[in-house]
Amino acid sequence: MRPRGRRAGGSGGVRPGPGARTFGPRVRDGADRWLFETVVRVHRAGEGAPFTGLRPAGPGVGPVIPAAERALDTGFADELTAVLCEIVRDQVEDRHRRALALKEHAGEGVAGARAHAEAVLGLQMWAHGLYRQATAAPHAHAEAHAPADGHGAPSGH
Repeated sequence: MRPRGRRAGGSGGVRPGPGARTFGPRVRDGADRWLFETVVRVHRAGEGAPFTGLRPAGPGVGPVIPAAERALDTGFADELTAVLCEIVRDQVEDRHRRALALKEHAGEGVAGARAHAEAVLGLQMWAHGLYRQATAAPHAHAEAHAPADGHGAPSGH
């Protein structure tokens, strides 16, 4: 029995019981939300980060999550690999092109030199962050890891 005014799945420490999903769509949705929030809270706590709420699903997910889900469903990662390679290729080309274009104006004063330096450092830092994430151990985060063998490949690979 819940205290008056409390809903299953809401805040306040009340959690739905194992049969909560059988009490209709509102209770089921509350129980599902509670489960998702709990999973995210545990994950964020493991990262040492605060829980800031659930983000709504939708078009902001981009192409990678659905491609990863299809790879897991089908057992084939070709589509996921292609999606990631295309995104990386496009980003490298755009960032490189911008740095080269700004190089032509780097000698035209402080503003031109600053724009060029920012583009060059932006490309380098982006590429380094991508490299670190790509060579990270599963579930590692780029901010908190270094390649396991010190040379770019996780140990054991």
